[in-house]
Amino acid sequence: MISYLKGRVRHKGNGFIILELNNIGYQVFVLPLLYVEANFNQEIELYTHQYVREDALNLYGFRSLAELELFEMLLSISGIGPRSALGVLAIASAADIKASIGRGDPALLTKVSGIGRKTAERVVLELREKIGKLGGDEGQPGQSQLGSSDEIDALMALGYSLAQAREALNGVDSKLTDSGERIRQALKKLGK
Repeated sequence: MISYLKGRVRHKGNGFIILELNNIGYQVFVLPLLYVEANFNQEIELYTHQYVREDALNLYGFRSLAELELFEMLLSISGIGPRSALGVLAIASAADIKASIGRGDPALLTKVSGIGRKTAERVVLELREKIGKLGGDEGQPGQSQLGSSDEIDALMALGYSLAQAREALNGVDSKLTDSGERIRQALKKLGK
């Protein structure tokens, strides 16, 4: 089982990147945000899920363990495949998805193409009890002050530690709602 890769981006295709590691290229399907951020020859680290079917062997890569764990929990639900699970993670941060499931609200999940109301309700019903077992503390009260997991992941991708990222985002004006602007402000604080 391949569960972690660290290598250089050699190619970007339709929703996937090819990551070179020891002269071997791994095709890894990634979230849209990571796809956009990944540049040619950039070294990145991914936590991966190896999905095996009779006609395919695919890797799905994530910047954080929280995203990977949520992806794997979504796959445990009947009717949710890897593409749908990626779609769920693409519409909101892991913290927002966990909060929505924790509240018992399927509305966020119905925004994903291919997930109807009944499937979204099944996801909420089956994951509501399990959601507290996910790693990390996103979704706990006060998360909006510390930054979303996407904002934290973006700063960590730039080489900052989790503690540094959280501290910097905690110092950003809470009235700012645009993630890009929050990240820029956090980078200014980290640059001092």
